[in-house]
Amino acid sequence: MIEKSSIFDMIGPVMIGPSSSHTAGVVRIGRVARFLLGDTPDKVEVIFYNSFATTYEGHGSDRAVIGGLLGFANDDERIRNSLNIAKEQNILISFKSVLQASTLHPNTIKIKASKEKRTVEILGVSRGGGLIVIKEVDGFNANFTGQLHTIVILALDTKGSIAFISDVIAHDDCNIATMTVSRNNKNEDAKLIIEMDSPISDVALNYLRNLKWVKEVIYLPEIG
Repeated sequence: MIEKSSIFDMIGPVMIGPSSSHTAGVVRIGRVARFLLGDTPDKVEVIFYNSFATTYEGHGSDRAVIGGLLGFANDDERIRNSLNIAKEQNILISFKSVLQASTLHPNTIKIKASKEKRTVEILGVSRGGGLIVIKEVDGFNANFTGQLHTIVILALDTKGSIAFISDVIAHDDCNIATMTVSRNNKNEDAKLIIEMDSPISDVALNYLRNLKWVKEVIYLPEIG
């Protein structure tokens, strides 16, 4: 499927430079990890793959990803000093490089972020112009951009669950734009990632969270 681009995509976002691929997109990937974790992490492991592996320091991708994890927007001047800010907050950070990962996009990042007993791991791609795609969440396949309102649901692989969740969202007057469903094995855990054209209400989110076969529901607004 051919992805459509807007004039904004071609111009790029307002950001702290030098590169929309190496900075703006990386900030957004970091912000997605922060939303999924639900807080500022106390430990972060970042792996830069392929072209990112050789350029991340010179292009500021290391500062960008930490800035995103700290909750900074693309145009926040604090991104330039994010590594020092993280150090002041006693956040443990490690960076690794992996060259020639042939199955991955040239601008790929893996983030493992932890806060106390909770850990989130994502694999993200910076596509250019500040655009991103999150390819994996906690080992499950994913395919969302952060440009739409998104809910990430971890649930038991129960018969009829997808139709039921879709019906709840529809009754909340939300239109589903995309849905990705991934599971480890039949009748085990499944991850549902649903992008919507509008935000979902707290009432609907809490209803989903209280379903006995739902383990976790995380809401991500449009990631700027």
